[in-house]
Amino acid sequence: MVRFTGWPVEAIEFFEGLEDDNSRTYWHTHKATYTQSVKGPMEALLAELEDDFGPGRIFRPNRDVRFSNDKSPYKLNCAAQLTGGYVSVSADELFAGSGLYMPLPEQLKRLRAAIDADHTGRELEAIVAALRKAKYDVGAHETLKTAPRGYPKDHPRIELLQLKGIVMSKAWPVGGWLGTKKAKDRVVATLDAARPLNAWIAEHVGIAAA
Repeated sequence: MVRFTGWPVEAIEFFEGLEDDNSRTYWHTHKATYTQSVKGPMEALLAELEDDFGPGRIFRPNRDVRFSNDKSPYKLNCAAQLTGGYVSVSADELFAGSGLYMPLPEQLKRLRAAIDADHTGRELEAIVAALRKAKYDVGAHETLKTAPRGYPKDHPRIELLQLKGIVMSKAWPVGGWLGTKKAKDRVVATLDAARPLNAWIAEHVGIAAA
């Protein structure tokens, strides 16, 4: 198995070039660099994380432009999903996160009920407070401007109720460390820190019904 040793500077240069020329010509001209310097290290990282955080898969580099005004064909990052989290690398940053992202309606309903209930809601409050104290961001892909229907605006956990999901994450600006094993260390630390949140989600929200 190929060991993960970080993303080389060629990976950053590839994405910088793609930002300047997001075209199929650029992509196919530099595809070997993407395969070796971007995708290869991500595959090695996922293989090393699998025992602790589950199997991972790399998202396709192509953008879905069917409903977008921006017709740029390629994403400006390489992202992967694991059972226990998400990892992304770009020209600007390494990002890692985990939690409940874009839940289905039934999951969101259970999430809000668990936040509303005093015992389980206080548990989540404590988890979120600990994550923020450790300098992790906690939020959601979308946040309501007011209380969700059926909940009072002065609810003691109104901030959590306004979240349409709950995710913790951390991002690090690109530096020399990205080309070393420190990149893996930062991802592992983040996904480990997410364990209490994910355990709470698993117990009180669960997966969507089949």
